[in-house]
Amino acid sequence: MCGMPSGESTRASVHEQDQVRPTDEDRVAAAGSELIGGPLGRRALLGASWWTPVRVIALVAIGMFALGMVQKAPCYNGAWFFGASSQYTHACYSDIPHLYQGRGFADGLVPYFDKLSGGMQYLEYPVLTGLFMEVAAWLTPGSGSIQDQEQWYWMVNAGMLMACAAVLVVCVTRTHARRPWDGLLVALAPALALTATINWDLLAVALTAAAMLMWARSRPLAFGLLLGLATAAKFYPGLLLGPLLVLCWRAGRWREFGTALGGAAAAWLVVNGPVMLFAFDGWSKFYEFSHERPVDFGSFWLILAQNSDNPLSTDTVNTLAAVLMLLCCAGIAALTLMAPRRPRFAQLAFLVVAAFILTNKVYSPQYVLWLVPLAALARPKWRDFLVWQACEVAYFLGIWMYLAYTTSGDAHKGLPTDGYHWAIGVHLLGTLYLCVMVVRDVLMPERDPVRRSGDDDPSGGVLDGAEDAFVIGPAAYPARHAAAHFEGPQVEWGRTGAAGGSL
Repeated sequence: MCGMPSGESTRASVHEQDQVRPTDEDRVAAAGSELIGGPLGRRALLGASWWTPVRVIALVAIGMFALGMVQKAPCYNGAWFFGASSQYTHACYSDIPHLYQGRGFADGLVPYFDKLSGGMQYLEYPVLTGLFMEVAAWLTPGSGSIQDQEQWYWMVNAGMLMACAAVLVVCVTRTHARRPWDGLLVALAPALALTATINWDLLAVALTAAAMLMWARSRPLAFGLLLGLATAAKFYPGLLLGPLLVLCWRAGRWREFGTALGGAAAAWLVVNGPVMLFAFDGWSKFYEFSHERPVDFGSFWLILAQNSDNPLSTDTVNTLAAVLMLLCCAGIAALTLMAPRRPRFAQLAFLVVAAFILTNKVYSPQYVLWLVPLAALARPKWRDFLVWQACEVAYFLGIWMYLAYTTSGDAHKGLPTDGYHWAIGVHLLGTLYLCVMVVRDVLMPERDPVRRSGDDDPSGGVLDGAEDAFVIGPAAYPARHAAAHFEGPQVEWGRTGAAGGSL
């Protein structure tokens, strides 16, 4: 068949029949597929051709990334350089060209070692991100005007970030082996196109996705090493160790967690150690900046500050935000240990990062990239994903229109403060909505789209199908195993425990 030996054809056929097609279980996906000819037929054999799901989704992601680059064209052609408000009215702002000169790359300064002119003193980014920025500077032609160099710097970074986007979608597509088409949620996410080249977050996002793929394949050391690298590029990936700790506690998988933790610490130290040793002041700038940074865009703290005659001090906000985050983490831990069935790793990863975003004192528009792959793995339902994405697009437009309003002087072009507060509220409500849906899936696993398809925890690696070793609350009586009995449309779960009960 199609020039393939019969043995390979049979394996491809079995593989394709085993895959879950979103158009079979998701009405929004089925309706959307009509744009390209309707749902995939059950006799179609994509595995027997070059057009495998991974390749299709990677090409779609590259196409969406390219559309995002086109969306930045008004700024590339002048708005970054010749008008403060026009880069906001066109919603095409990017940190990348501005920081080429502003952080000393145009002058050949070495990040963390050389002081900058002005008040910043040192680069305020984590070490691996700083290395990424420096490599892009090496590849940027040094001839021409500074505007030409900044354009080239943005273009070089865009090419490198496009590679990160491709890695991201490939890893997400391969994490849930029976659900490769869920990777389309990431590839087609409007947020990916709109925010991918605002900053360098895609580096950490791609490394985190690669780490989760390694954990899904029961390779805790590789997971730890990649997660350590991701944390060396951005702080948030380290948060995933928290829910993983509680999951491994419930499943009694201490050795695997210890291996992952050791790998993460080793990788982080290898990247950060030399800079800490030889340029401590430059290395610590990121952490000092994060602590000293006042309440900023996108957070509910900003709404409180701008509507208060006596706003809270930065130290007070830091303390309150930390307390709120710890309370959220405690709630996630309790949910993990008390849920009727052990939650999936992707569900808890999404919840902990979403909690950090919701409680943090700043929300830059590109932070949505942190959640996109986790959302696709945690709740692969197109309706809920698109509702959340619509809220994020509204916020994306809202922040640029607000900045246009504040920089346009007496013209007042854009969105006033009250309107911007509504945009923040839309972002917060959209994220909370998706969190509620994920928590509902945890409490009612029969409604979880991944488990309804017949899987336990495909992103869980050694946790997938593992028995519980520690459970508290109602989940402990009588359930003592990962796969508590329930019926879904395609599979019936059940297991008989040592006590002879149906679990």
